[in-house]
Amino acid sequence: MTKPINLIDRRSVLKGGAALGLGAVVAPAIISKSALASSGEVNFMGWAGYDDLKAKVFPAFEKATGIKVNFTEYPSQDDMFAQAKLAMQTGAIDVSEPTVDRVAGWASNGLVKGWDMKKISLDSYLPGLADGAAGEAATIGGERMIVPSVWGTEAITYNTKDVQPAGGIPSLGDLFDPKFKGKVCLRAHSSLAAMGRYLDSVGKLPMPWLESYKNEANMKKLWDIAFAEAVKNKANVAQFWSGENDAQAGFRTNGAVIGLTWDSTGFNLRKEGYKYIAPKEGAFAWNQGFVLLKNAKNSEQAHEFAKWVASAEGAAAWATAFSANPVGKGSVDKLDKDVADFYTASFPGDALKKLWWWPTQEAWFVKLRGEYADKWKAA
Repeated sequence: MTKPINLIDRRSVLKGGAALGLGAVVAPAIISKSALASSGEVNFMGWAGYDDLKAKVFPAFEKATGIKVNFTEYPSQDDMFAQAKLAMQTGAIDVSEPTVDRVAGWASNGLVKGWDMKKISLDSYLPGLADGAAGEAATIGGERMIVPSVWGTEAITYNTKDVQPAGGIPSLGDLFDPKFKGKVCLRAHSSLAAMGRYLDSVGKLPMPWLESYKNEANMKKLWDIAFAEAVKNKANVAQFWSGENDAQAGFRTNGAVIGLTWDSTGFNLRKEGYKYIAPKEGAFAWNQGFVLLKNAKNSEQAHEFAKWVASAEGAAAWATAFSANPVGKGSVDKLDKDVADFYTASFPGDALKKLWWWPTQEAWFVKLRGEYADKWKAA
C-alpha cells in the first residue's frame, strides 16, 4: 500500500523572508531556441480562485521568458480531469496542475506524457519534493509524469468568537459536533476522510483508515462506516465547497463558523476574525504539480513554464499566489513574510510531525470516492 509521502519539514521552508515584489524586474531566464521559435504561448489549465496568478504571476513569467500564458481555470481537479479528456480531441491544453496523489489516474487514462528531464533540473527543487518517496510517486512507467509546483494543507478554519476549541486545538470530530448545527463548511469527500481519520484516532474502525486506499473491499468497508457516522450529523452542514471561492462564501455569506478548508481559505479569512490551525489528529497535506498533456501543442513553452516555477523567483511567486509553500531552492528568502507568519501560527507544537499526506488515489478509488461524496451531499 502506498503510504503518505513524507516530505520536508514545513519549518525548514517557512522561516520568514523578505516580501516578494512581483512588480520588480526579474532576470531573464535562459530560454531554448525552439521555445522562442514556436508560438510563444502556453495553454495552462489550473485552479480557480487565485487572482494573483493572473494579476502578478503570469505577467512576471511572460516578462522573464517572453512566453504568454493562456489560462483556463476550474474549481477542482475533477473538473480539470474531465476537461483534459476533452482536450485529447481538441489539443487545447498543454499543461495542467493536479495533485501528486491523482497523477496515476491521469497516466492510466492516457492523458499525459513524461517531462523531458534534460530540460528541467531536479536539483532546482527543495529536498524531498522531487526526490525520494515524492519522486517515486511522480514517476510512472519510468517517466516523470509530474513536477512540483506548490504544496500545502487542509485543516480547520474557525471563527474565534464563536468557537473555542478545548486547549486551543480543535479536533476533526468537532466538525460533526451537534452544537455546530447549520454552521459547518465542508468539502464532501475530504470531510468523509476526516470522519474516518477521527474514528480511527478513537479506535472505532476495524482496521486503519489508510487501508481504505489499498483495495475496493477495504475502501467500501471503511467508507461505509464513515458515511454512516457523518450522516448522523448532516444537519451541521451549512455548505459543501468544491473550490476556493465557494469555501470562502460558506463563511462570509452562508453562516459557517467552522470548517475543513484549504490553507488558502484560512489565509484569506484571517483578517475577518478566523483562525486556521491543524487539528490534533494532524492536517491533511497535499503536494501538487504540473503535468504535460499527451498532445500538448506547445511542449517547449510548457517546459519553460515548469522550469520557471522551479526557480527561486517563480516558486516564491507561485506559492504566494496560493498562500502556500514554495518548491524551488532559494525561494524561501523571497516568500511573502505575511504568508510565512500565517503558517508558523497554524502549526503549533508537534503539528508538523502529524501532517497526513494524501495517499495515491487510483482511478477505481476516485470513482468510488465520488459516489460516496454524492451520497453524502444528497443524504
